[in-house]
Amino acid sequence: MSPVRLLAILEAESLTGPAKNLLQFAQLARSGLFNPGFDVVMAVFVRDGRRNALLEIAPRAGVRVAVLTEQRRFDYSVLRTLRELVEKIAPDLIETHAVKSHCLIRLAGLHRRVPWVAFHHGYTSPDWRMRLYNLLDYWSLHAASCVLTVCAPFRNELIRRRVPPQRIEVVHNAIDPNWGTRECSLEVVSTLRAKLGIEASKKIVIAVGRLSREKDHINLLRAFRIMVSARPQLPVCLLIVGEGPERPKIEWATRTLGLNGVVTLTGYVPDPVPLYSIADLAVLPSRSEGSPNALLEAMATRVPVVATAVGGIPEILTNGENGLLVAPDNPCELAEAMTILLMDGHLRHQIAARAYEHMIARFSPQARAKTLARIYLRLLGRDAEALAVESLP
Repeated sequence: MSPVRLLAILEAESLTGPAKNLLQFAQLARSGLFNPGFDVVMAVFVRDGRRNALLEIAPRAGVRVAVLTEQRRFDYSVLRTLRELVEKIAPDLIETHAVKSHCLIRLAGLHRRVPWVAFHHGYTSPDWRMRLYNLLDYWSLHAASCVLTVCAPFRNELIRRRVPPQRIEVVHNAIDPNWGTRECSLEVVSTLRAKLGIEASKKIVIAVGRLSREKDHINLLRAFRIMVSARPQLPVCLLIVGEGPERPKIEWATRTLGLNGVVTLTGYVPDPVPLYSIADLAVLPSRSEGSPNALLEAMATRVPVVATAVGGIPEILTNGENGLLVAPDNPCELAEAMTILLMDGHLRHQIAARAYEHMIARFSPQARAKTLARIYLRLLGRDAEALAVESLP
């Protein structure tokens, strides 16, 4: 049975959440678990000679990469390049992962030639231009054969924007259960703490994610200030891991709140496992989330989580059972939840253990790949064909 040719278009220059999930799917699709298999080609945008790490990462994972060269953010000459790529590859399916890619597929008219799956991961809105593009995205998504989103609230919002509900599926992100299981020696932990200037006696709170407005790092800093002021005897520091447009505001807020020496911005870290290994608590203070990879990473590394009850987070965590959930934009409540877990080591261990078990049962790459493969074959009218996934959970 011939494999399904899948062209996946990504707007990323590093190993983002969508890129990780795509590479996981491609590797499983080649492993013999599926019949038919899937032959995945990843197309990435390269602008002004800037380095795109996926050009190196994807081939190491056995995924072919095609380059879409562009001169600026929305370069409409890419339409011709995209049509030529589709002509050359002759994919059975096209999938896209962000606003620009969605728009280009519809403008190029490729949705009339090839079944198209649009992944909706939620929106960022750093400026008026991006907000306008987000509104345009609803026009693009109307033409998709299928829209895959990551949580029920996002699905409801798409329906309110008149995307046909029968074309929308909810598929959560996934993580390899072994992702965070490698142990870091005491020497590595000690060296990392020394490099970051963190004494062995200090507890570490970690926040991993893009430094963008919807992640709400400013309220996290306010909550941290409330906590350290109320509990001066609690030795604690905060690591903010990631990069993005909000960095100047976060640095300003750190200085203004008197948190210099308590808060460290590490920048983008390609492998955050060692940082999770020294963390006592992970925090997601977001105003908007879908199915956050940072949450699954914390669960996989057995780090307990405090998160805001937004988007798909309550579909993953149950408050008091495998995490603590708080209201968004409420630094006092966030400070209280962080304090509870930092002061109670037994509770931290219990919550982290339950979260890990839940992650194993519900959010494995195999389960996600099984769901995607069935959706893809259904779109191709091949759902009657055998799909060898009986060994999958």
